[in-house]
Amino acid sequence: MSRFDLMGKEAKDALGRMEEMINATKINELLHKREEEEKKKNCILWILAIIGAVAAVAGIAYAVYRFFTPDYLEDFEDDFDDDFDDDFFEDEEEEKTEDKEGADA
Repeated sequence: MSRFDLMGKEAKDALGRMEEMINATKINELLHKREEEEKKKNCILWILAIIGAVAAVAGIAYAVYRFFTPDYLEDFEDDFDDDFDDDFFEDEEEEKTEDKEGADA
């Protein structure tokens, strides 16, 4: 074996190591890209979860408010309907009596 044969082996070994380092670097870059994407997705999920929780609490608070707040409008409508019905029927009765009196005369 000559001196050139030993140098050829060393060069081949060095090239092999370089290729391994390049491949390791590429794999490392891919892993970091995936980790960054995962972080972005995780951040978006947290934001959506917080918005959902706030919306749920607001919905529950509104439901409790509607349940415990008395409905004053129903009382008002009931009073209004009773008065209106009485007036309407009295008007009809007056018209009938006027028509009868007018027909009798």
